[in-house]
Amino acid sequence: MTKAIKILGTGCAKCQSMTGVVKDVISENSIDATIEKVEDIEEIMKFNVMTTPALVIDGVITIKGRVPSKNEVLDLLK
Repeated sequence: MTKAIKILGTGCAKCQSMTGVVKDVISENSIDATIEKVEDIEEIMKFNVMTTPALVIDGVITIKGRVPSKNEVLDLLK
């Protein structure tokens, strides 16, 4: 089943780092997932997230305010 991943952030360095980590984990582990970058402040606010970046997997906020390690992302996607 395809995982729906959203990365919430305005495009700052941490947001870009999180995007890179998530893309690396998906490609290195052949995970079936779609990634959507959400940079619109109003859309981000709909998730009640005040600190970015934030990682949303299948509609659930899993990480906010920091860049996760590859192992952490992999564990969340399993």
